[in-house]
Amino acid sequence: MNELYQHLGKLFYAVAVSDGSVHPKEWGKVREIVNDDWLIIDDYKDQYGTDAARQIEIVFDGLMEYGKTSEECFEEFRVFYKEHAYAFSDEIISLTRKTANAIANAFGGKNKSELIVLGRFELLVKK
Repeated sequence: MNELYQHLGKLFYAVAVSDGSVHPKEWGKVREIVNDDWLIIDDYKDQYGTDAARQIEIVFDGLMEYGKTSEECFEEFRVFYKEHAYAFSDEIISLTRKTANAIANAFGGKNKSELIVLGRFELLVKK
């Protein structure tokens, strides 16, 4: 589960940075949804006893420091999804969709870059 959450952090970062920068409102939305939704989805803990869903925030925050591109992060998520599609329940996909859209709407509504990443996600998870 840690790896799943880490890659979700990459996807959410790919949405936020798709227009060239991460606005503080987008980062705030990530933290809000992790606290309100992701922490209640399961009881998995990492090796330090921290709720595994916190990996979303940890990875997202780290990516802001390293400055990876949206394309790089989406591609890493895509590869992970292709290899581990079985780990993405309908509930996880639905919450991922909700989170990605909320991030895109957090600052000034969805722009073209964000819509492209969201569309790519939808095509990827289409069953």
